[in-house]
Amino acid sequence: MGEQRKSLGEAYGETAYPLIGHTRRNVEVLLEAFRSADGSQMGDTYGKGAIIEEFQTRMAEVLGKESAVFFPSGTMAQQIALRIWCDDADLKRVAYHPLCHLEIHEEDGLKELHHIEPILLGDQERLITLEDVQRLDRDIACLLLELPQREIGGQLPDYAELEAISAYCRSQGIKLHLDGARLFEITPYYQKTAAEICALFDSVYVSFYKGIGGIAGAILAGGTDFTAKSKVWKRRHGGDLVSLYPYIISSDYYYAERIGSMGRYYEEAKELAAMFGQCRGVKTKPAVPVSNMFHVHFEMDKEQLEPILIDVYRATGVGLVAYLNEAGEDQCYSEVNVGERYGKTPKESIHEAFRMLNEKLQEAAGI
Repeated sequence: MGEQRKSLGEAYGETAYPLIGHTRRNVEVLLEAFRSADGSQMGDTYGKGAIIEEFQTRMAEVLGKESAVFFPSGTMAQQIALRIWCDDADLKRVAYHPLCHLEIHEEDGLKELHHIEPILLGDQERLITLEDVQRLDRDIACLLLELPQREIGGQLPDYAELEAISAYCRSQGIKLHLDGARLFEITPYYQKTAAEICALFDSVYVSFYKGIGGIAGAILAGGTDFTAKSKVWKRRHGGDLVSLYPYIISSDYYYAERIGSMGRYYEEAKELAAMFGQCRGVKTKPAVPVSNMFHVHFEMDKEQLEPILIDVYRATGVGLVAYLNEAGEDQCYSEVNVGERYGKTPKESIHEAFRMLNEKLQEAAGI
C-alpha cells in the first residue's frame, strides 16, 4: 500500500511559508498578547470594570460614535443591532444582501430569535446599489450594508455611491447599519478614516479577530441610547460573560500591533492577486483587490487542482491557499486574505511557487 495522500489543508498546514493571514491560530496567539499585560490589572465583571470600559471608550473614538459595547461575537452584536432598530421603528423588517452573514451563516437566528423579516436586496452576484434601495416596495426599519462584501470577493461600492445610499436612508427615516467586520481593512482603498466611513451609518459592528487577528470579540457602536439598549440585549443573549478580559486584552494588543499595517496588507494583496492572475486559467475577484482580501478562481475542478497545489507546496514550501470550494463544472475557488505572513515570506520562494503552479496548470491543459 502506498502512502495515503494528504489533504490540501494538511499540506498547506505543513508548509514553511503559508501565505494566508497572520499566524497559526494556536495558543501562542493568546500567550503573545498576555506577555505584555499587567498581571495585577483587574479583569471585568459582567461588562463592568476599567479594562472593558476604557477599551470601549477608545473604540468609540476610533469609530467616531458616542458609545461602544464589547461583544463576544459579531453574530450576537448584529442581531441585536437590527432588533433595536426594528423595535424603535415598531417594524420587524430589514433589508440586506442575499449573501449577508445573517442570511447564510447564522441558522436563521434573526428570524427564529427575533422574528424579524429580512428582504434580500439586489442580486447575489453584485453589490447593493442606490437604485436597489430606492426600488424597495415595502417599508423597512434598517438597511444593513457589508463593507467589503465578503462572499463576492470583498467588493466595495464607490464612495460616492455609499454617500448617496446614506443620504437616501436618512431622508426616508431608514436606519443604516454597517457590517464592518473588516472595516479597518478598507480604509486604505477609500483613503478615509474609520470614523469618516462610520459617519455615514447609524450603527457599526467591527470584528477583532479577522484583519486584527485577536482571539475573538467585536465592538458595536452608535449613539448612547442605542448602546444602552444593546447592553440589555447582550445580557438577554448571554453575552455578559463573568469576564471578557482575555478577548479584550488580545483585541487591544493586536489592534495596536496591526492597525498601522492595513495599507501594507492592501498593497501586498494587489501584488499577490497579480501573480495569481498571471497563471493559466486563474483569475481573481475583484481583478484588482480593494482590500487585503479577494477570491481566486481556477478553471479546473477541485479534484484535479488539489494534487497540483500539493505538489507545489511540497516542492517550494509555500502554501498558496488552504482550501478549495467547488464553483460549478470544472471550476473552484478559494478566499485569500493577506496579513503578516505574506511579508515574511522570501519573494524568491513566492515567485518560484507561482512559476511552478503556472507550469503545471499549462501541462494539465495540454499547452
